[in-house]
Amino acid sequence: MQYISNFTPLLNNVKLSNYVRFFALATVLFLASCAGKQEQAQVAQAPSLPVITISQGSQETFVDYPAAIEGAADLEIRPQVSGTIDRIYVNEGQLVNKGQLLFQISPLPFKAQLNNAKAALQAAQAAVLNAQLEIDKLTPLVQNKVVSAFQLQTAKTAHQIAVANVEQAKASVNNAQINLAYTEIKAPISGYIGRLPKKQGSLVGPADPEALTNLSDVHEVHVYFSLAETDFINFNAKYEGNSVNERLKHLPPVSLVLADQTLYPANGKIDMVDGQFDKTTGAITLRASFPNAKGVLRSGNTGKVRLGMAHNNVLLVPQASTIEIQDKVFVYAVGKDNKVSKRPIKVLGTSGTNYLIQDGLKSGEQIIAKGFESLKEGDLIQPEISKPVTAYNATK
Repeated sequence: MQYISNFTPLLNNVKLSNYVRFFALATVLFLASCAGKQEQAQVAQAPSLPVITISQGSQETFVDYPAAIEGAADLEIRPQVSGTIDRIYVNEGQLVNKGQLLFQISPLPFKAQLNNAKAALQAAQAAVLNAQLEIDKLTPLVQNKVVSAFQLQTAKTAHQIAVANVEQAKASVNNAQINLAYTEIKAPISGYIGRLPKKQGSLVGPADPEALTNLSDVHEVHVYFSLAETDFINFNAKYEGNSVNERLKHLPPVSLVLADQTLYPANGKIDMVDGQFDKTTGAITLRASFPNAKGVLRSGNTGKVRLGMAHNNVLLVPQASTIEIQDKVFVYAVGKDNKVSKRPIKVLGTSGTNYLIQDGLKSGEQIIAKGFESLKEGDLIQPEISKPVTAYNATK
């Protein structure tokens, strides 16, 4: 209509025939119609897209570290003496108590050794009596100068040798008793029996490369995991304390993710930090202890230690509302004039399906939630306000 008003004075001033005037007016109307359609097309080209508002808050994220699980005590059960296994009193996987009999090695050779040692002791004790009798006989003779003092001194020396032989014989008896006791192999701790590679009748000895079995005390398990140097520096800076032991007291409980990605029902506590970094891997080992009253965990299990980390004054952006280009993450921010600008953001970490944003956005700004694939810098959109993305305390 603006085109018609511009051309009307011109048509009135120019002296034209009615036919020419009608043709010119029709042309003006046609041009005005086309211009109106073009303006409507420009408005129609602005797509309607969902927009979310970013807000600031506190957030707790979790980082998982691969871990190896060991029992509170993992022992190899080995024989202390050589011999043949007479009997095995336990089964593989059995729970045993401290002091319970596990294996019996044939005791007959060791009983014979004990008897020989006892006999040698008795002979040594008899030799002491005989030496004492010799001293008693020579003493008055020396006093009466019937025999020389040298003979008495020789008798006393023989007595001392006999006494020493008695002590040596007693040690042999004790050693034989110890070896005989070693034929009964008992559990040094309470725990679960491992595999039993040796069977009844097998010849075993202390030098065997393979143990009789393994015994694991798993009423509590130790879970070992490693932190890289950078993570360990952040770890030390985050918690209060002048030493590692003081910082350990301020650590929150940690979780254990099992091999099937389920969470172990009980939380653990980090109670040890290794004294030095591994030169090969550049990492340092930490240990978390978990209760295991039901025996669900066994030595040799694997899993992941999940550490919680609190973040204050962070922004959350859905990962689906971002685009990654050459290792950089971008969002499409919406300005006050509803024009779009592609903006790089710095990601601090992830929480579920959201990114934690360290830099690149401010609280209260709006970004396009989805449908931005074909947009260009400076494009105009019609925003559809969606539910704001707010920070929250993530659950485990």
